[in-house]
Amino acid sequence: MKVATAAYPLDWFRDWAAYEAKMRSWVAEAAGQGADLLVFPEYGAMELASLAGGDVAADLQGSIAAVSDRVAQSNAVLAGLAQEFGVYILGGSAPVADAGQVVNRAPFFAPNGGQDHQDKQIMTRFEREDWGVSGGGPLKLFQTKLGKIGVLICYDSEFPLLARALVEAGAELILIPSCTEALEGYWRVRIGALARALEGQCVTVMASLVGDRPEIFAVEENTGMGGVFGPPDMGFPPDAVMAEGVLNQPGWTYADVDMNAIRAVRVDGHVLNMTHWQEQPERVKTQPVSVGL
Repeated sequence: MKVATAAYPLDWFRDWAAYEAKMRSWVAEAAGQGADLLVFPEYGAMELASLAGGDVAADLQGSIAAVSDRVAQSNAVLAGLAQEFGVYILGGSAPVADAGQVVNRAPFFAPNGGQDHQDKQIMTRFEREDWGVSGGGPLKLFQTKLGKIGVLICYDSEFPLLARALVEAGAELILIPSCTEALEGYWRVRIGALARALEGQCVTVMASLVGDRPEIFAVEENTGMGGVFGPPDMGFPPDAVMAEGVLNQPGWTYADVDMNAIRAVRVDGHVLNMTHWQEQPERVKTQPVSVGL
């Protein structure tokens, strides 16, 4: 398959038609390059707040409510584009009101009209302390014609047990939509993506928000680029980087992913990280010893 992962800039829309036109343009471009799977970044849906006007978009609770209110409508647009262009799409995540709390939710669309979502599991300090966003529903494994796909939203990629749960469930591809303000945040998520590919002998796909949008609360500054990473083993690049974009340059980054290469390296790689993971529990019991006291 070919994956397309976005370095995605937020825009300011005067009307709904402008949003629809942007989505169509981005999807059409990736599909036109032969992409089967498109990955948009964390909080990519925050630009929907612009449709409520400047005062609302700049307000903490106002921006959340404005975006949440538009999610069903934006999901309908992306679902239609997935069917029209015959692609799978992980849409930009959004703060969504659900059962009395706000969760960070990324929608997933299939070309046959099927759709579901993945909620972020572990909140950053900003999300939990300032924004009031909570961990949502459980991790899911999306079984598709392309293969078995999991999603770890941004900070979730920095926690190996979440990825391990997906790998044990059968995930071969892990999508990592991200939103990072500063360069160190980008590298935290990228390092997490590289580590998860190594540990799980799988491919990880990182998407990023890029550029400044000072009019919209919480996404005023964004740093990153698209990247696709694999295990540094046979059938994959020695440095694990299958593809990467240019820092802060908007656009798609593409990579061809051979699912059989993932399966092969898990069975007969130079190392077998995925299999040997289970040897850790008995090895992490520590014993106090005295040396030179």
